[in-house]
Amino acid sequence: MSPAAAPPLGARIRQVRLARGMSLRALAREVGVSASLISQIETGKSQPSVSTLYAITTALAISVEALFDAGEPAAVSPLQGTAPGTTAPGATTPSTAAPSTAPGAAPGTVLHALAAFAADPGRRIGPLVTPDDREVLELDSGVVWERLGHVPGTDVDFLQVTYRPGGASSSSGGLMRHPGTEYGYLTSGELVLTLGFDEYTLCPGDAVCFESTTPHRYRNDGDVPAVGVWFVFSDT
Repeated sequence: MSPAAAPPLGARIRQVRLARGMSLRALAREVGVSASLISQIETGKSQPSVSTLYAITTALAISVEALFDAGEPAAVSPLQGTAPGTTAPGATTPSTAAPSTAPGAAPGTVLHALAAFAADPGRRIGPLVTPDDREVLELDSGVVWERLGHVPGTDVDFLQVTYRPGGASSSSGGLMRHPGTEYGYLTSGELVLTLGFDEYTLCPGDAVCFESTTPHRYRNDGDVPAVGVWFVFSDT
């Protein structure tokens, strides 16, 4: 599977934004970032953080998984009358268009990794996935997602997540929220979870579960990577 076989993340965000009739500045206001950052993400010059990626998909009323789909995105209706976040995470958008080449998806960039994630959403990953076979997605702020498997027709993100020392799900310190339910199990290192008004320190062997609509943020204040296994799936 060639990482260049599907459109890159930034191009797909731009396609959906234009289909919504939303300006670049309007999307930036919804997400709470500068228009310059949105432009850089759309052109592949900047990597989004975990929180920014979820904020963009929420503002566009699509799922993160929809950005991984191969081919052209399905037509989307204007945002009027559509509640943001009503599309469940993991839900795929049907498409019959042939995959296109991903311009600017240079090796080692988030767009290059996302293109690998994007190819054929109906493709089974597994039943055995070795460490060398994992699809790796490097996000901003020292966060790495490694896809551990996928069964077609299911709405589950099954990931090994690594927060490097100083890494966080939001570089600005803001909390994120998105549709779905989140389960996590930390295997090594320490990870601080801010969940609503509470803060928890996760140690190896600790597990968490909560509705992802609750404002939250992860950060690694330690000197070693914090590594764990995470499941995020749709409630519908």
